Amino acid sequence: LPYPSFLNRPPVINDEAGLSAVGRCRIHPEAYDTLEEFYKAIVRKCVEQSKIDATEDKQQRKKLMKEGVAMAKTFLMIDLQLDPSIIDVELVVEPLDLVESDGCLAACFLDAGCDAIVTNGTHLEALDRARIPRSRLVAHFDSVQDIVEAMKQAAPLASKMSVAVDARTSHVITKELFAPSSSENTYQIMPIFQSNADIVPVVGEMSKFLKGRGSIGLTDPTPNELGLSYAACMRTDRHDGLFTTVVCTRSGEALGLVYSSAESLVAALECGRGVYYSRSRGSLWRKGDTSGHYQILHRIDVDCDGDALRFTVTQRGEDVKAFCHLHTLTCWSEPRGLRHLEQTLEQRVKDAPEGSYTKRLMNDEELLRNKLVEEAQELSEATTKQHVAEEFADVIYFSMVRAAKMGVSIDDIAAELDLRARKVTRRQGDSKAFRIAAGDAILSQKPDGGASS
Repeated sequence: LPYPSFLNRPPVINDEAGLSAVGRCRIHPEAYDTLEEFYKAIVRKCVEQSKIDATEDKQQRKKLMKEGVAMAKTFLMIDLQLDPSIIDVELVVEPLDLVESDGCLAACFLDAGCDAIVTNGTHLEALDRARIPRSRLVAHFDSVQDIVEAMKQAAPLASKMSVAVDARTSHVITKELFAPSSSENTYQIMPIFQSNADIVPVVGEMSKFLKGRGSIGLTDPTPNELGLSYAACMRTDRHDGLFTTVVCTRSGEALGLVYSSAESLVAALECGRGVYYSRSRGSLWRKGDTSGHYQILHRIDVDCDGDALRFTVTQRGEDVKAFCHLHTLTCWSEPRGLRHLEQTLEQRVKDAPEGSYTKRLMNDEELLRNKLVEEAQELSEATTKQHVAEEFADVIYFSMVRAAKMGVSIDDIAAELDLRARKVTRRQGDSKAFRIAAGDAILSQKPDGGASS
């Protein structure tokens, strides 16, 4: 499937925020004039970190690492306005920067949420000095000349290979890289096209060769070029040519079933909202324009058969967060489980009945803190499956009370977990003595030594 490579412009310009919603994008940080200096400051921070011997000054190296990751997150999320917790962001890095930072720069941006680091595939030293998992490294080639041999040399270090091609040279991809003799390849192929109005059929043909073995990059595409190219890589057996579309939350819960067309895909990418095709109206349907229940579009995915779409969104609404016309979050009545608990707690924040324990917790910081510590202890001491489930439910309840009070949603938590999953730097994970002591002090205040009441 095609994705944008932002070479001559940043991902968001003139409020056009939806292009990265195809699930992946490539950024070239040194190409953006207004952001180049801040990016170079991150590079310098990582080079400084690499010069410190961890055995001699572990704390200073850790301090620089944390500062670098914080700067990288600001660069990705604030300056570029990307959400790396759900979008697979590829960062193009100069080989010399990888070498001079001795792996610190690559790790910094992966820890900040990037999915992969891209660098010159002919610079084997840079690929090696990136010091990140092979699955997170992309070797890029600007020419198809001797491409087969060049990719073989880079393959031990990078699991993905991207190459700049056009309609004239794309046959190299289909004939040489996907020849029968290449069946033993252990890497994915990512042809990068210069986007233009005539690129759609070329992308559609290329996708047939790449199924399961790569993806297609389009350099600085318009929403129209990207959306139509995306649709060209799909298929449908419907007589009206529409694509069945499941709309989901960040946590994967289905909100409803709708339909999309190539034109509605383009419209969704243009505005970064949920836009579909209404069969009853026979026209585009931008969710929320009349009801006020609009959607922020995060990501579009295609299923394994290539004939159905999934829109991952955040449902909004001034009066209620409702996807359904019956004013419920989903078209399958009220949610259950964690989402039902979340809705109940949100309602308690606004209007709690007399005697509400949840309201009492929200108004009493010390009580809520103490209950969190108490229930966590009980969970740690539970010994049977049923007991663990019961204590875990208690911990979730009190944790979600805290979250609701602070305006944190289940989707916010899911985003944080997804962001952490991209990290390559791992902490030792030992317990903190001062936290244990603080917890013991709270539990010792209870007459029964901490047992639940």
